[in-house]
Amino acid sequence: MHKFFAVFCTCILFISSYSQTPKHDTSSDIYNKVQKLNFLGTVLYVAAHPDDENTTLISYFSNSINARTGYLSLTRGDGGQNLIGTELRESLGVLRTQELLAARRIDGGEQFFSRANDFGFSKHPDETLDFWNKEEVLSDVIWVMRKFRPDVIINRFDHRTPGTTHGHHTTSAMLSFEAFNKVADKNVYPDQLDVVDTWQPKRMFFNTSWWFYGSQEKFDKADKSKLLTIDAGVYYPEMGISNGEIAALSRSQHKCQGFGTSGTRGERLEYLELIEGSMPSENNLFEGINTTWTRVKGGKEIGKILNKVEENFDFKHPENHLDDLLKAYSLIEALEDPYWRNYKLKEIKDIIIACSGLYVNVTSNTPYATRGEQVSINIELTNRTQQDIQLKAITSNGIFEKKGYSEKISFNTSTNYTIKASLPESLSYNSPYWLMDEGTLGMYKVTDRNLRGLPETPNPIITQIEISINGKSISITKPLLFKDVTPDKGENYQPFYILPKVTASIDKDVIIFSDEATKNVQVVVKADENNINGNVSLQVPDGWKVSPSSTPVSIANRNDIKTLTFKVTPPSKESVGTITPIVQLGNEIFDMALKVIDYDHIPKQYVLMPSKTRVARLNIEKEGNHIGYIAGAGDKIPESLNEIGYFVSVVNPDTITAKGLQQFDAVVIGIRAYNVVNTLQYKQAILEDYVSQGGTVIAQYNTNRGLITDHLAPYEISLSRDRVTDENAEVTILDPDNPVLNFPNKITQKDFEGWTQERGLYFPDKWAKEFTPVLSMHDKGETDKKGSLLVAKYGKGYYIYTGLSFFRELPAGVPGAFKLFSNLISVGKSNVKANNIKG
Repeated sequence: MHKFFAVFCTCILFISSYSQTPKHDTSSDIYNKVQKLNFLGTVLYVAAHPDDENTTLISYFSNSINARTGYLSLTRGDGGQNLIGTELRESLGVLRTQELLAARRIDGGEQFFSRANDFGFSKHPDETLDFWNKEEVLSDVIWVMRKFRPDVIINRFDHRTPGTTHGHHTTSAMLSFEAFNKVADKNVYPDQLDVVDTWQPKRMFFNTSWWFYGSQEKFDKADKSKLLTIDAGVYYPEMGISNGEIAALSRSQHKCQGFGTSGTRGERLEYLELIEGSMPSENNLFEGINTTWTRVKGGKEIGKILNKVEENFDFKHPENHLDDLLKAYSLIEALEDPYWRNYKLKEIKDIIIACSGLYVNVTSNTPYATRGEQVSINIELTNRTQQDIQLKAITSNGIFEKKGYSEKISFNTSTNYTIKASLPESLSYNSPYWLMDEGTLGMYKVTDRNLRGLPETPNPIITQIEISINGKSISITKPLLFKDVTPDKGENYQPFYILPKVTASIDKDVIIFSDEATKNVQVVVKADENNINGNVSLQVPDGWKVSPSSTPVSIANRNDIKTLTFKVTPPSKESVGTITPIVQLGNEIFDMALKVIDYDHIPKQYVLMPSKTRVARLNIEKEGNHIGYIAGAGDKIPESLNEIGYFVSVVNPDTITAKGLQQFDAVVIGIRAYNVVNTLQYKQAILEDYVSQGGTVIAQYNTNRGLITDHLAPYEISLSRDRVTDENAEVTILDPDNPVLNFPNKITQKDFEGWTQERGLYFPDKWAKEFTPVLSMHDKGETDKKGSLLVAKYGKGYYIYTGLSFFRELPAGVPGAFKLFSNLISVGKSNVKANNIKG
């Protein structure tokens, strides 16, 4: 068993780090695939975000029950935070999408999405549906259900309890519940039926737990007549690992959310409450559902063959099953039911290739190319068993076609082919498809219906390799991958991308003009093919001026960049807008920016988005100059402060000393620093001494769970989960004479206009009398929240704690947020008497 355990764990970790690497199936892997091949049942798990899914259940259904198991996450988690980098919003959604795919590669599930955009925390479904287009999201849910055809649907959240949890959570359950019956109605979204058929799931459950009841005691006393209890803590002896360990490895892929967790062994009870359909008499979700091959017309004979393979599986020589597998393959090809035919053909084909020992790889030695460019496609075939394997043809979706082969693939000899082909102009970019067109705050725009629901853009270059194994013709489909070999990682595989000939971007997300002075704006033009010659212009908002109107650009070599300078002059009055660089090559216009997201646990992502930078003309004053910044979970506050003329030094928490802090006019502590920077608990006394000597410390929000210390300030303060999610919520000024509202900028109600996503989060709900609450705000139907901005005089200086979401507002160029943050920094320079601060 130890041998199986080592092989399986190594495979899991290997795949999660290098997800594009060709598979290396062990005999136990093949056996498990045969078991799944013989089960014809489906389960769909539905929730709202990446990390909402119950990986224990997904792994259980996939690996213990052997069901086809999917997870529909309505959003890509774009509105969350990021513990491992600075990606937020759209870029964070790309990162979290790939983390979900990494999780599914481990637990065996499949991944789906809707077009809903995670616009941030929502307290009620009504608020959620103010941003999401209900009809479009519901159509996506029904689209996925009709394509996936789940027998059983499991909702992570309860559709009957709006307002008790995140509005996205409840909405996901409400839409899934509504879809349960509508998915079978041919009058509902009839336009879908030219691609998919209607479908009726058998039953629906709510994945409940004691947490939803308020306590374990209340759960123990609850009526459980409609509850199924599943022990998902099974052990897989052929793998040498428990289901809880697989689930933990899967969940730990959510690295940007900080959800790394330890594996569990032993009993793990999961509870499912019946919502729709008939109640099983035993804890069998598939009771009354035929999950054998007799489920499909013509499947009886297939089942006889494949059940024999499973019962008599030869772990030492799986190739001995090839004749039976090839016979079953032919019978599956003849099935009338297109759903089971297509899905089971894919499964059995993988098994046949694995049993035959055939290694197939299709790679390029470059990571990307442009339309019209010639690329070399390398195909490697190796027959590692004594099977009769012959190559018949190699084709690639309209790019090339090589037929007429009749070449035997010799035993244990690598056979290589290199095909040079020009890429058609019709090829689509395979950057994340949901970002290619500009959507709304709540919805992504996806015009191609066939892309809806997919986790990522399909690889644009698919190669079909026609072979025969022991006389049976089989087509192997392989996406083109970029293969690289480096000294530190060895063999490394990444997706192959189709990119525009040229991209252009401005090196800042936001540019702030604090007066009427002209600023130089740098446009970075990157060539993705050789010999780029064209012109670059800069679109600016009405009332703004730019010089020159256009400028030529010439770049000889791909991957090279050229930086061009434009002079931008703002209007005299305050103005907010966007500027866009445009590159013209002959008759072609290019207006996309390229961002690369590169982490070891996901494939490298080349992300194309409309190239836009926010500009803001602000009448803003500031005092002080040198700011110390202690980074937390990752944000762009330092870059934003640089934009308005501050000099920001990022401070290593390990090296904080009293003398070192003396150089700063203020010290800003990054978001969630008291959650993720362990050293801070030992440096808090130094920070407070800095304040007492006349310094200013501004601590930004932290979550109330996972604090490294309860000592967050020189006076008592207690964090809660209070938040104001409506970015337009009315703000009441509680202490109008407070220096943070008056110096050097006068803060009024107007300064809280144009905020984005939310007002703030995790406000304190209790604090010592020395703190003064400055602002009050609340979401609709709630009580006032007064803990968003707390100011205290401590010795000669000021200690400020704020849950306002400056980490979102400053990178978005919100004028009022900049003015208020400048005041927080400047408060120590204020001439306002200290007695304006209570205590």
